[in-house]
Amino acid sequence: SKKEAAHAVDVVFDTIVRAMSRGEDVMINDFGKFKKVDRKARMGRNPFTGETIKIKASKKARFLPAKGLKEVISGDRKLGPAPKIEPKAVAKAAPKKAAKKTAKKAAPKKKAKKTAKRVVKKTAKKAKKRK
Repeated sequence: SKKEAAHAVDVVFDTIVRAMSRGEDVMINDFGKFKKVDRKARMGRNPFTGETIKIKASKKARFLPAKGLKEVISGDRKLGPAPKIEPKAVAKAAPKKAAKKTAKKAAPKKKAKKTAKRVVKKTAKKAKKRK
C-alpha cells in the first residue's frame, strides 16, 4: 500500500541520515555514495559590502554518483523495463472501506448546496439594486 511504501522510504532516509551523523559513508549500489565532508575554516567576502569575513569550519553532506548512474544519465547505458508490482488481495479490500466512509459523508453536502443557492440569490438581488 502507499502507507507501507512511504514508511519504507522514510526508514531508508532515516538510516542514511543516522549513519552520516555518525560519520559513516553510505553506499547504494549502482546509485551512489553519501558521505560527510569536513570543510576547513576560511576567509570569505561579503558580496554586498565587499568586506572580508571569517567562515567557520563546518560539516557538509556530499553525494557522489556511482558509475552505473552516470552511464544511465549520459545515455551510455539504457534502463530495462520498470519492475511491475502486483497488488495484493489485502490492498483490494481497503478501497471498499474507504468507499463506505465517503458515502456516509455525502449527506452534509446538501446543506452546502442550500447555502450556495442562498448566496446566489443574494448576489442577484444586489445586482438588481445596483442597476
